Amino acid sequence: MKIIARLLVVLFAAVCCSLPALAAEAPKANPRTMTFAPLNFEVPKTVRLQLKNGMVVHLLTDRELPIVSITALVNVGSIYEPADKVGLAGLTGAVMRSGGTTALAPEKLDAELEFMASAVESSIGSDAGNVSLACLRRNLPRTLELFADVMMHPAFREDRVALAKNRTIEALRRQNDDPKGVADRELQKALYPGHPLGRYPTIASVRRITREDLVAFHDRYYRPNNVILAVSGDIDQEELVPLLEKVFADWQPAKIAFPAVPEPTGTVRPGVLFVEKDINQSVIRMGELGIDKNNPDLYALRVMDYILGGGFTSRLTTEIRSNQGLAYNVYAAFDVGRRFIGTFEAETETKSESTAKTIGLMRDIIAGMTRSPVSDAELALAKNALINSFIFAFTRADVVAGQRARLEFYGYPAGYLENYRDRIAKVTRDDVLRVAREYLHPDRLVTVVVGDEKKFDRPLAQFGPVEEIKLENGDGKGEQ
Repeated sequence: MKIIARLLVVLFAAVCCSLPALAAEAPKANPRTMTFAPLNFEVPKTVRLQLKNGMVVHLLTDRELPIVSITALVNVGSIYEPADKVGLAGLTGAVMRSGGTTALAPEKLDAELEFMASAVESSIGSDAGNVSLACLRRNLPRTLELFADVMMHPAFREDRVALAKNRTIEALRRQNDDPKGVADRELQKALYPGHPLGRYPTIASVRRITREDLVAFHDRYYRPNNVILAVSGDIDQEELVPLLEKVFADWQPAKIAFPAVPEPTGTVRPGVLFVEKDINQSVIRMGELGIDKNNPDLYALRVMDYILGGGFTSRLTTEIRSNQGLAYNVYAAFDVGRRFIGTFEAETETKSESTAKTIGLMRDIIAGMTRSPVSDAELALAKNALINSFIFAFTRADVVAGQRARLEFYGYPAGYLENYRDRIAKVTRDDVLRVAREYLHPDRLVTVVVGDEKKFDRPLAQFGPVEEIKLENGDGKGEQ
Protein backbone atom coordinates (compact mmCIF):
# COMPACT_ATOMS: atom_id res chain seq x y z
CA MET A 1 0.00 0.00 0.00
CA LYS A 2 2.90 2.35 0.81
CA ILE A 3 4.44 1.68 -2.62
CA ILE A 4 1.16 2.46 -4.37
CA ALA A 5 0.77 5.66 -2.36
CA ARG A 6 4.27 6.77 -3.26
CA LEU A 7 3.65 6.03 -6.94
CA LEU A 8 0.49 8.12 -6.87
CA VAL A 9 2.34 11.02 -5.24
CA VAL A 10 5.10 10.88 -7.85
CA LEU A 11 2.57 10.67 -10.68
CA PHE A 12 0.58 13.62 -9.32
CA ALA A 13 3.75 15.72 -8.98
CA ALA A 14 4.77 14.91 -12.52
CA VAL A 15 1.39 15.93 -13.89
CA CYS A 16 1.42 19.19 -11.94
CA CYS A 17 4.91 20.04 -13.18
CA SER A 18 3.90 19.43 -16.79
CA LEU A 19 0.75 21.60 -16.67
CA PRO A 20 2.56 24.97 -17.00
CA ALA A 21 4.49 23.68 -19.98
CA LEU A 22 1.34 22.37 -21.61
CA ALA A 23 -0.44 25.66 -20.92
CA ALA A 24 2.46 27.59 -22.43
CA GLU A 25 2.42 25.46 -25.54
CA ALA A 26 -1.39 25.57 -26.10
CA PRO A 27 -2.37 28.17 -28.71
CA LYS A 28 -4.65 30.94 -27.50
CA ALA A 29 -8.04 31.22 -29.16
CA ASN A 30 -8.68 34.41 -31.08
CA PRO A 31 -12.32 35.47 -30.62
CA ARG A 32 -12.18 37.31 -33.96
CA THR A 33 -11.50 34.12 -35.87
CA MET A 34 -13.56 31.64 -33.87
CA THR A 35 -16.26 29.83 -35.83
CA PHE A 36 -19.31 27.93 -34.67
CA ALA A 37 -21.69 25.53 -36.31
CA PRO A 38 -24.95 27.24 -37.29
CA LEU A 39 -27.77 26.90 -34.78
CA ASN A 40 -30.49 24.53 -35.88
CA PHE A 41 -33.88 25.20 -34.35
CA GLU A 42 -37.04 23.48 -35.48
CA VAL A 43 -40.40 24.92 -34.51
CA PRO A 44 -42.17 22.46 -32.16
CA LYS A 45 -45.23 20.76 -33.58
CA THR A 46 -48.40 19.61 -31.88
CA VAL A 47 -50.41 16.49 -32.52
CA ARG A 48 -53.65 17.50 -34.22
CA LEU A 49 -56.71 15.46 -33.28
CA GLN A 50 -60.43 15.68 -33.98
CA LEU A 51 -63.11 14.38 -31.65
CA LYS A 52 -66.24 12.60 -32.82
CA ASN A 53 -68.31 15.78 -32.38
CA GLY A 54 -65.99 17.79 -34.65
CA MET A 55 -63.93 19.58 -31.99
CA VAL A 56 -60.31 20.08 -33.05
CA VAL A 57 -57.51 19.48 -30.52
CA HIS A 58 -53.82 20.46 -30.63
CA LEU A 59 -51.77 18.46 -28.10
CA LEU A 60 -48.18 18.92 -26.95
CA THR A 61 -47.04 16.46 -24.28
CA ASP A 62 -44.58 17.80 -21.71
CA ARG A 63 -43.57 15.54 -18.81
CA GLU A 64 -41.41 18.07 -16.99
CA LEU A 65 -44.08 18.88 -14.37
CA PRO A 66 -47.26 17.01 -13.33
CA ILE A 67 -49.46 19.80 -14.67
CA VAL A 68 -52.00 19.98 -17.52
CA SER A 69 -53.20 23.14 -19.25
CA ILE A 70 -56.12 23.43 -21.67
CA THR A 71 -57.37 26.47 -23.55
CA ALA A 72 -60.51 26.49 -25.69
CA LEU A 73 -60.62 29.04 -28.50
CA VAL A 74 -64.20 29.79 -29.55
CA ASN A 75 -65.21 31.66 -32.69
CA VAL A 76 -67.24 34.33 -30.94
CA GLY A 77 -66.67 37.94 -30.02
CA SER A 78 -67.99 41.44 -29.49
CA ILE A 79 -67.95 41.92 -33.27
CA TYR A 80 -71.13 39.80 -33.28
CA GLU A 81 -73.00 41.80 -30.61
CA PRO A 82 -76.20 43.69 -31.46
CA ALA A 83 -75.40 47.38 -31.84
CA ASP A 84 -77.81 48.33 -29.05
CA LYS A 85 -76.34 45.84 -26.57
CA VAL A 86 -72.63 46.51 -26.72
CA GLY A 87 -70.97 44.76 -23.77
CA LEU A 88 -72.98 41.54 -24.19
CA ALA A 89 -69.98 39.44 -25.23
CA GLY A 90 -67.83 40.56 -22.32
CA LEU A 91 -70.60 39.89 -19.81
CA THR A 92 -71.31 36.46 -21.31
CA GLY A 93 -67.64 35.49 -21.09
CA ALA A 94 -67.37 36.60 -17.47
CA VAL A 95 -70.59 35.09 -16.12
CA MET A 96 -70.09 31.77 -17.88
CA ARG A 97 -67.60 31.00 -15.12
CA SER A 98 -68.73 33.22 -12.25
CA GLY A 99 -72.40 32.25 -12.60
CA GLY A 100 -71.89 28.55 -11.95
CA THR A 101 -73.30 25.68 -14.00
CA THR A 102 -76.64 23.91 -14.12
CA ALA A 103 -75.07 21.16 -11.98
CA LEU A 104 -73.10 23.30 -9.52
CA ALA A 105 -73.91 26.60 -7.85
CA PRO A 106 -71.16 29.23 -8.18
CA GLU A 107 -70.13 28.85 -4.55
CA LYS A 108 -69.75 25.07 -4.85
CA LEU A 109 -67.89 25.38 -8.15
CA ASP A 110 -65.45 27.84 -6.57
CA ALA A 111 -64.94 25.65 -3.52
CA GLU A 112 -64.30 22.46 -5.46
CA LEU A 113 -61.79 24.08 -7.79
CA GLU A 114 -60.02 25.72 -4.86
CA PHE A 115 -59.82 22.42 -2.98
CA MET A 116 -58.07 20.78 -5.96
CA ALA A 117 -55.83 23.82 -6.60
CA SER A 118 -57.36 23.88 -10.08
CA ALA A 119 -58.39 26.87 -12.16
CA VAL A 120 -61.13 27.33 -14.76
CA GLU A 121 -61.57 30.78 -16.31
CA SER A 122 -63.60 32.23 -19.19
CA SER A 123 -63.71 35.43 -21.22
CA ILE A 124 -64.75 36.82 -24.60
CA GLY A 125 -62.81 39.47 -26.52
CA SER A 126 -63.39 41.23 -29.81
CA ASP A 127 -63.03 38.19 -32.07
CA ALA A 128 -62.47 35.13 -29.84
CA GLY A 129 -63.79 33.47 -26.73
CA ASN A 130 -61.51 31.73 -24.27
CA VAL A 131 -62.15 29.05 -21.65
CA SER A 132 -59.05 27.81 -19.85
CA LEU A 133 -58.11 25.05 -17.42
CA ALA A 134 -54.99 24.50 -15.32
CA CYS A 135 -54.61 21.67 -12.82
CA LEU A 136 -52.41 18.97 -11.38
CA ARG A 137 -52.36 15.83 -13.49
CA ARG A 138 -54.04 13.74 -10.77
CA ASN A 139 -56.98 16.16 -10.68
CA LEU A 140 -57.48 16.35 -14.44
CA PRO A 141 -60.52 14.03 -14.76
CA ARG A 142 -62.66 16.04 -12.33
CA THR A 143 -61.32 19.43 -13.37
CA LEU A 144 -62.02 18.55 -17.00
CA GLU A 145 -65.62 17.70 -16.09
CA LEU A 146 -66.03 21.15 -14.51
CA PHE A 147 -64.32 22.81 -17.49
CA ALA A 148 -66.69 21.09 -19.91
CA ASP A 149 -69.68 21.96 -17.74
CA VAL A 150 -68.74 25.65 -17.80
CA MET A 151 -68.45 25.53 -21.58
CA MET A 152 -71.62 23.57 -22.24
CA HIS A 153 -73.99 24.29 -19.34
CA PRO A 154 -73.37 27.68 -17.71
CA ALA A 155 -76.23 28.64 -15.40
CA PHE A 156 -75.91 32.44 -15.71
CA ARG A 157 -77.45 32.75 -12.26
CA GLU A 158 -79.44 35.96 -12.04
CA ASP A 159 -77.64 37.47 -9.06
CA ARG A 160 -74.23 36.89 -10.70
CA VAL A 161 -75.47 38.52 -13.91
CA ALA A 162 -76.61 41.55 -11.90
CA LEU A 163 -73.27 41.67 -10.09
CA ALA A 164 -71.31 41.56 -13.37
CA LYS A 165 -73.47 44.30 -14.87
CA ASN A 166 -73.00 46.53 -11.82
CA ARG A 167 -69.23 46.03 -11.94
CA THR A 168 -69.19 46.90 -15.63
CA ILE A 169 -71.29 50.02 -15.04
CA GLU A 170 -69.01 51.13 -12.21
CA ALA A 171 -65.96 50.60 -14.45
CA LEU A 172 -67.63 52.73 -17.13
CA ARG A 173 -68.19 55.52 -14.62
CA ARG A 174 -64.46 55.49 -13.88
CA GLN A 175 -63.23 54.84 -17.42
CA ASN A 176 -61.92 58.38 -17.90
CA ASP A 177 -59.68 58.31 -14.84
CA ASP A 178 -56.86 56.79 -16.90
CA PRO A 179 -55.62 59.25 -19.57
CA LYS A 180 -53.87 56.45 -21.49
CA GLY A 181 -57.08 54.45 -21.62
CA VAL A 182 -58.94 57.52 -22.87
CA ALA A 183 -56.41 58.07 -25.67
CA ASP A 184 -56.39 54.42 -26.72
CA ARG A 185 -60.19 54.29 -26.79
CA GLU A 186 -60.64 57.48 -28.78
CA LEU A 187 -58.03 56.42 -31.34
CA GLN A 188 -59.72 53.06 -31.82
CA LYS A 189 -63.09 54.76 -32.31
CA ALA A 190 -61.58 57.14 -34.86
CA LEU A 191 -59.86 54.38 -36.85
CA TYR A 192 -62.95 52.14 -37.00
CA PRO A 193 -65.87 54.61 -37.32
CA GLY A 194 -69.20 52.82 -37.57
CA HIS A 195 -67.54 49.40 -37.25
CA PRO A 196 -67.94 46.89 -34.40
CA LEU A 197 -64.20 47.19 -33.67
CA GLY A 198 -64.78 50.85 -32.85
CA ARG A 199 -67.73 50.32 -30.51
CA TYR A 200 -67.53 50.57 -26.72
CA PRO A 201 -70.13 49.77 -24.07
CA THR A 202 -72.13 52.50 -22.40
CA ILE A 203 -74.11 52.39 -19.19
CA ALA A 204 -77.30 52.42 -21.28
CA SER A 205 -76.22 49.50 -23.49
CA VAL A 206 -75.18 47.43 -20.47
CA ARG A 207 -78.46 48.11 -18.67
CA ARG A 208 -80.37 46.82 -21.70
CA ILE A 209 -78.67 43.42 -21.46
CA THR A 210 -80.69 40.68 -19.75
CA ARG A 211 -79.85 37.21 -18.49
CA GLU A 212 -81.78 35.82 -21.46
CA ASP A 213 -79.48 37.72 -23.81
CA LEU A 214 -76.44 36.01 -22.25
CA VAL A 215 -78.07 32.58 -22.50
CA ALA A 216 -78.96 33.11 -26.17
CA PHE A 217 -75.52 34.50 -27.05
CA HIS A 218 -73.84 31.48 -25.47
CA ASP A 219 -76.20 28.95 -27.06
CA ARG A 220 -75.65 30.43 -30.49
CA TYR A 221 -71.84 30.22 -30.61
CA TYR A 222 -70.69 27.60 -28.12
CA ARG A 223 -70.75 24.46 -30.22
CA PRO A 224 -68.01 21.81 -30.58
CA ASN A 225 -67.55 22.50 -34.28
CA ASN A 226 -66.82 26.13 -33.36
CA VAL A 227 -64.05 25.30 -30.84
CA ILE A 228 -60.34 24.49 -31.04
CA LEU A 229 -58.62 23.11 -27.93
CA ALA A 230 -54.95 23.67 -27.11
CA VAL A 231 -53.75 21.01 -24.63
CA SER A 232 -50.30 20.76 -23.08
CA GLY A 233 -48.58 19.12 -20.16
CA ASP A 234 -48.26 15.74 -18.50
CA ILE A 235 -50.63 13.76 -20.71
CA ASP A 236 -50.45 11.94 -24.04
CA GLN A 237 -52.92 11.21 -26.82
CA GLU A 238 -53.92 7.78 -25.48
CA GLU A 239 -54.88 9.28 -22.12
CA LEU A 240 -56.42 12.51 -23.38
CA VAL A 241 -58.81 11.40 -26.12
CA PRO A 242 -60.96 9.08 -23.94
CA LEU A 243 -61.28 11.81 -21.31
CA LEU A 244 -62.36 14.40 -23.88
CA GLU A 245 -64.74 12.05 -25.65
CA LYS A 246 -66.37 11.26 -22.31
CA VAL A 247 -66.91 14.81 -21.01
CA PHE A 248 -68.06 16.17 -24.40
CA ALA A 249 -70.06 13.11 -25.48
CA ASP A 250 -73.44 14.87 -25.34
CA TRP A 251 -72.25 18.11 -26.99
CA GLN A 252 -73.45 18.01 -30.58
CA PRO A 253 -72.35 20.19 -33.49
CA ALA A 254 -74.70 22.67 -35.10
CA LYS A 255 -74.65 25.06 -38.02
CA ILE A 256 -73.96 28.58 -36.81
CA ALA A 257 -75.33 31.65 -38.58
CA PHE A 258 -72.72 34.36 -38.02
CA PRO A 259 -73.93 37.95 -38.40
CA ALA A 260 -72.40 39.76 -41.35
CA VAL A 261 -69.55 41.99 -40.19
CA PRO A 262 -68.46 44.54 -42.81
CA GLU A 263 -64.85 45.27 -43.65
CA PRO A 264 -63.58 48.55 -42.18
CA THR A 265 -64.23 51.28 -44.71
CA GLY A 266 -60.80 52.87 -44.64
CA THR A 267 -62.39 56.33 -44.71
CA VAL A 268 -60.52 57.64 -41.69
CA ARG A 269 -60.50 61.41 -41.38
CA PRO A 270 -57.03 62.72 -40.50
CA GLY A 271 -56.60 65.48 -37.97
CA VAL A 272 -56.23 66.02 -34.25
CA LEU A 273 -58.64 64.79 -31.60
CA PHE A 274 -58.08 66.68 -28.37
CA VAL A 275 -59.33 65.67 -24.92
CA GLU A 276 -58.96 68.34 -22.25
CA LYS A 277 -57.77 66.91 -18.96
CA ASP A 278 -56.08 68.62 -16.03
CA ILE A 279 -52.87 66.56 -15.93
CA ASN A 280 -49.17 67.40 -16.02
CA GLN A 281 -48.30 64.97 -18.79
CA SER A 282 -49.80 64.77 -22.27
CA VAL A 283 -50.77 61.40 -23.70
CA ILE A 284 -50.13 61.19 -27.45
CA ARG A 285 -51.45 58.53 -29.82
CA MET A 286 -51.22 58.50 -33.63
CA GLY A 287 -52.64 55.98 -36.05
CA GLU A 288 -54.06 54.89 -39.35
CA LEU A 289 -55.37 51.64 -40.82
CA GLY A 290 -52.73 49.08 -41.74
CA ILE A 291 -52.72 45.48 -43.01
CA ASP A 292 -54.14 42.03 -42.26
CA LYS A 293 -52.27 38.76 -41.73
CA ASN A 294 -52.48 37.73 -45.39
CA ASN A 295 -50.52 40.71 -46.68
CA PRO A 296 -47.20 39.54 -48.24
CA ASP A 297 -45.51 42.74 -47.03
CA LEU A 298 -45.92 41.66 -43.40
CA TYR A 299 -42.26 40.60 -43.06
CA ALA A 300 -40.79 43.80 -44.46
CA LEU A 301 -43.12 45.76 -42.16
CA ARG A 302 -41.92 43.78 -39.15
CA VAL A 303 -38.34 44.82 -39.93
CA MET A 304 -39.44 48.41 -40.53
CA ASP A 305 -41.34 48.41 -37.20
CA TYR A 306 -38.19 47.46 -35.32
CA ILE A 307 -36.13 50.19 -36.96
CA LEU A 308 -38.79 52.86 -36.52
CA GLY A 309 -40.11 52.19 -33.04
CA GLY A 310 -39.56 48.65 -31.82
CA GLY A 311 -36.78 48.83 -29.28
CA PHE A 312 -34.16 50.87 -27.44
CA THR A 313 -32.18 51.31 -30.68
CA SER A 314 -35.17 52.44 -32.74
CA ARG A 315 -35.22 55.85 -34.39
CA LEU A 316 -38.08 57.09 -32.23
CA THR A 317 -36.46 55.98 -28.98
CA THR A 318 -33.00 57.22 -29.94
CA GLU A 319 -34.19 60.72 -30.81
CA ILE A 320 -37.14 61.34 -28.50
CA ARG A 321 -35.94 59.52 -25.39
CA SER A 322 -32.13 59.37 -25.59
CA ASN A 323 -31.22 62.54 -27.51
CA GLN A 324 -34.05 64.90 -26.54
CA GLY A 325 -35.13 63.50 -23.18
CA LEU A 326 -38.77 64.17 -23.99
CA ALA A 327 -40.30 60.83 -23.01
CA TYR A 328 -39.55 57.67 -21.10
CA ASN A 329 -41.38 55.41 -23.51
CA VAL A 330 -42.07 55.83 -27.23
CA TYR A 331 -43.25 53.10 -29.55
CA ALA A 332 -44.63 52.51 -33.05
CA ALA A 333 -45.68 49.37 -34.94
CA PHE A 334 -48.26 47.76 -37.17
CA ASP A 335 -50.82 45.71 -35.24
CA VAL A 336 -51.56 43.14 -37.93
CA GLY A 337 -55.26 42.29 -38.18
CA ARG A 338 -56.25 38.64 -37.86
CA ARG A 339 -59.82 38.82 -39.21
CA PHE A 340 -59.95 42.43 -40.38
CA ILE A 341 -57.45 45.05 -41.40
CA GLY A 342 -55.33 46.14 -38.43
CA THR A 343 -53.76 49.47 -37.53
CA PHE A 344 -50.49 51.34 -37.44
CA GLU A 345 -50.07 53.12 -34.12
CA ALA A 346 -47.41 55.32 -32.55
CA GLU A 347 -47.57 56.37 -28.91
CA THR A 348 -45.80 58.24 -26.15
CA GLU A 349 -46.33 60.44 -23.10
CA THR A 350 -44.46 63.69 -22.48
CA LYS A 351 -44.65 66.72 -20.20
CA SER A 352 -47.30 69.22 -21.22
CA GLU A 353 -44.75 71.89 -22.14
CA SER A 354 -43.20 69.67 -24.84
CA THR A 355 -46.41 68.31 -26.37
CA ALA A 356 -46.22 69.98 -29.80
CA LYS A 357 -42.46 69.49 -30.05
CA THR A 358 -42.85 65.75 -29.43
CA ILE A 359 -45.70 65.39 -31.92
CA GLY A 360 -43.64 67.19 -34.55
CA LEU A 361 -40.61 64.99 -33.93
CA MET A 362 -42.67 61.80 -34.12
CA ARG A 363 -44.21 62.86 -37.43
CA ASP A 364 -40.81 63.86 -38.84
CA ILE A 365 -39.23 60.55 -37.83
CA ILE A 366 -42.13 58.56 -39.31
CA ALA A 367 -41.89 60.59 -42.52
CA GLY A 368 -38.14 60.04 -42.57
CA MET A 369 -38.72 56.31 -43.06
CA THR A 370 -40.27 57.12 -46.45
CA ARG A 371 -37.49 59.40 -47.73
CA SER A 372 -34.40 57.20 -47.98
CA PRO A 373 -33.28 53.61 -47.36
CA VAL A 374 -32.34 52.54 -43.86
CA SER A 375 -28.66 51.91 -43.16
CA ASP A 376 -27.03 48.49 -43.46
CA ALA A 377 -26.40 48.54 -39.70
CA GLU A 378 -30.07 49.27 -38.90
CA LEU A 379 -31.24 46.52 -41.24
CA ALA A 380 -28.82 43.94 -39.84
CA LEU A 381 -29.67 44.79 -36.23
CA ALA A 382 -33.42 44.57 -36.85
CA LYS A 383 -33.26 41.28 -38.74
CA ASN A 384 -30.93 39.68 -36.22
CA ALA A 385 -33.10 40.80 -33.31
CA LEU A 386 -36.27 39.42 -34.89
CA ILE A 387 -34.68 36.14 -35.95
CA ASN A 388 -32.79 35.52 -32.71
CA SER A 389 -35.74 36.36 -30.47
CA PHE A 390 -38.02 34.00 -32.41
CA ILE A 391 -36.95 31.00 -30.32
CA PHE A 392 -38.22 32.61 -27.11
CA ALA A 393 -41.79 32.22 -28.36
CA PHE A 394 -41.44 28.46 -27.83
CA THR A 395 -40.05 28.15 -24.32
CA ARG A 396 -43.24 26.72 -22.76
CA ALA A 397 -45.41 23.88 -23.93
CA ASP A 398 -48.68 25.70 -23.23
CA VAL A 399 -47.53 28.67 -25.33
CA VAL A 400 -46.55 26.39 -28.22
CA ALA A 401 -49.87 24.53 -28.13
CA GLY A 402 -51.72 27.85 -27.97
CA GLN A 403 -49.80 29.20 -30.94
CA ARG A 404 -50.57 26.17 -33.08
CA ALA A 405 -54.25 26.34 -32.13
CA ARG A 406 -54.43 30.08 -32.92
CA LEU A 407 -52.81 29.61 -36.32
CA GLU A 408 -55.60 27.24 -37.30
CA PHE A 409 -58.25 29.29 -35.50
CA TYR A 410 -57.43 32.44 -37.49
CA GLY A 411 -56.64 30.64 -40.75
CA TYR A 412 -52.93 31.40 -41.06
CA PRO A 413 -51.24 29.85 -44.12
CA ALA A 414 -49.47 26.52 -43.76
CA GLY A 415 -45.81 26.89 -42.85
CA TYR A 416 -46.21 30.37 -41.38
CA LEU A 417 -44.01 29.70 -38.36
CA GLU A 418 -41.55 27.47 -40.21
CA ASN A 419 -40.93 30.09 -42.90
CA TYR A 420 -40.98 33.17 -40.66
CA ARG A 421 -37.23 33.49 -40.05
CA ASP A 422 -36.30 32.88 -43.68
CA ARG A 423 -38.71 35.54 -44.86
CA ILE A 424 -37.40 38.03 -42.33
CA ALA A 425 -33.84 37.22 -43.43
CA LYS A 426 -34.70 37.99 -47.08
CA VAL A 427 -35.92 41.54 -46.36
CA THR A 428 -33.72 44.18 -48.03
CA ARG A 429 -33.20 47.91 -47.57
CA ASP A 430 -35.25 48.47 -50.72
CA ASP A 431 -38.09 46.37 -49.28
CA VAL A 432 -38.16 48.49 -46.12
CA LEU A 433 -38.24 51.74 -48.11
CA ARG A 434 -40.95 50.41 -50.41
CA VAL A 435 -43.30 49.34 -47.62
CA ALA A 436 -42.63 52.54 -45.67
CA ARG A 437 -43.71 54.57 -48.69
CA GLU A 438 -46.75 52.39 -49.31
CA TYR A 439 -48.10 52.03 -45.76
CA LEU A 440 -46.88 55.06 -43.79
CA HIS A 441 -48.80 58.27 -44.42
CA PRO A 442 -47.77 60.96 -41.91
CA ASP A 443 -50.20 63.42 -43.49
CA ARG A 444 -53.14 61.03 -42.96
CA LEU A 445 -52.55 60.16 -39.33
CA VAL A 446 -55.21 60.60 -36.72
CA THR A 447 -53.56 62.17 -33.68
CA VAL A 448 -55.17 61.92 -30.25
CA VAL A 449 -53.89 64.17 -27.47
CA VAL A 450 -55.10 64.02 -23.87
CA GLY A 451 -53.78 66.85 -21.71
CA ASP A 452 -53.96 70.41 -20.44
CA GLU A 453 -54.06 72.76 -23.44
CA LYS A 454 -53.07 75.80 -21.35
CA LYS A 455 -49.61 74.31 -20.80
CA PHE A 456 -48.85 73.25 -24.40
CA ASP A 457 -45.78 74.76 -26.05
CA ARG A 458 -47.62 75.43 -29.33
CA PRO A 459 -51.21 75.12 -30.60
CA LEU A 460 -52.26 71.70 -31.88
CA ALA A 461 -53.81 73.32 -34.96
CA GLN A 462 -50.43 73.25 -36.69
CA PHE A 463 -50.93 69.49 -37.13
CA GLY A 464 -54.34 69.73 -38.79
CA PRO A 465 -57.94 70.49 -37.92
CA VAL A 466 -58.60 70.05 -34.20
CA GLU A 467 -61.77 68.46 -32.84
CA GLU A 468 -62.31 68.54 -29.10
CA ILE A 469 -63.76 65.38 -27.61
CA LYS A 470 -65.99 65.92 -24.59
CA LEU A 471 -65.57 63.01 -22.20
CA GLU A 472 -68.63 61.17 -21.02
CA ASN A 473 -69.05 59.02 -17.94
CA GLY A 474 -70.43 56.10 -19.91
CA ASP A 475 -73.98 57.39 -19.55
CA GLY A 476 -74.01 59.97 -22.35
CA LYS A 477 -73.43 62.80 -19.89
CA GLY A 478 -70.32 64.96 -19.77
CA GLU A 479 -67.96 64.95 -16.83
CA GLN A 480 -68.71 67.43 -14.11
